[in-house]
Amino acid sequence: MDSILISKYNRPTPRYTSYPPANYFQPSFGSEDLRKAIVKSNQEGIKGLSFYIHVPFCPRLCHYCACNAYEMEKRDNVDAYMQAVLDELEMIIPLLDTSRPIMQIHYGGGTPTAVPLKWLKKINERLKSSFTLSEGAEIAIECHPAYLSLSGWEELVDAGFTRVSLGVQDFHEDVLAAVNRQPSRVAFEEIFCLLRSHGIGINLDLIYGLPKQTPQSFADNIRRAIALNPDRLVTFSYAHVPWVKSRQLILEKLGLPSAEDKSAMLAAAQSLLKEAGYYSVGMDHFVRPNDALYIAQEQGLLHRNFQGYCTRATTGQVYAVGVTAISQLAGAYAQNTKSIKFYRESIERGELPVERGYKLTQQEQLAGELIASIMCNAQIVWRDFAERYEMSISELKGIIYINRELLQSMAEDNLVVWNEDALTITDKGLPFIRIVASALDPMLAQASGNLPYSMAL
Repeated sequence: MDSILISKYNRPTPRYTSYPPANYFQPSFGSEDLRKAIVKSNQEGIKGLSFYIHVPFCPRLCHYCACNAYEMEKRDNVDAYMQAVLDELEMIIPLLDTSRPIMQIHYGGGTPTAVPLKWLKKINERLKSSFTLSEGAEIAIECHPAYLSLSGWEELVDAGFTRVSLGVQDFHEDVLAAVNRQPSRVAFEEIFCLLRSHGIGINLDLIYGLPKQTPQSFADNIRRAIALNPDRLVTFSYAHVPWVKSRQLILEKLGLPSAEDKSAMLAAAQSLLKEAGYYSVGMDHFVRPNDALYIAQEQGLLHRNFQGYCTRATTGQVYAVGVTAISQLAGAYAQNTKSIKFYRESIERGELPVERGYKLTQQEQLAGELIASIMCNAQIVWRDFAERYEMSISELKGIIYINRELLQSMAEDNLVVWNEDALTITDKGLPFIRIVASALDPMLAQASGNLPYSMAL
């Protein structure tokens, strides 16, 4: 990647897992607002249901992690938390139309597999007893392989999971030691063999931009990952936000790769994975050509929510439970409290444990859909959105925000093709996808001061 382009465009930019980003959520949005939004969601937006379950506990906190994670508590406290999660679901389920199908159930953290696995089976069974699973519904979980024995992996199979995301992050033990992460308890070949024998989809997750990584060592990670032959391989760019998570300052002392080295790591990954028959999807996923995500992207039907990439046919409005979890409905966002103590107390009072949220205007919903189209499909066809909102292309362009100066500059640098019909990101421009999306963000245009986002590259 051209170092001149990196210095020209690399800037703090939202990751656009939601629009508006979570830093715009407001504390005036409360429990009753969420209750009304859930009821309203039965009549608007996508019919499918997605459930997100947040398990915040980690036996050991990785220095790089910017997720909402907490050190593992005593067993009684963990059990009490997991019961509260079930109780929160019992509050939400009666508000939903039970004819709506489940498209996704997703567990994140924290380390969801660090708690007694019987709780995960209980939650899955409760949801499956209340709603019908759609054809192709996915029950997925993020797994830290350091905390699962072979019998633990078998318990996940028994709990009904259909996809696991294997958090490898890096195969090199010196890198793992630097970021305070333990290596896998079971050989990866054994894990893959067990999961494959039960037809479970496997994502393998890596992070680039960590201390002690080089373009050469990350290329070695990619080769080792390819040898395991995961269904999907994900290369996450390390997001350095020490003003959000101060423990990331430890990594600064160890030394972080430069933006140029990070770019070289990604380029090496792209080249090796292309050679191995994987195709790029979105910002950071690589899949086989018969994968539903790649097919959806080719058809312009790739979608993205807080759980990651999915197809428009298999997505749903997101109903999230657990501390810090964010519900993503057609007309509103809602985030739960960050305090486990307050969370459990709210549940005991029969109140949804909302800390903040946001009611979307129609213009914000439109901006969000345009940004999502760029982030997922690297393209906006203006006519498609005009027809969806029953207006002319000129009317559409009249009500949305477009940073024409930025897009014109990126067009001159051959990063985008921008004309009356469409906005399309070129292959050269894909690493700058967040910057392109920011050209459609009216809130970012009005922001001032230090922005609370990681660098785009």
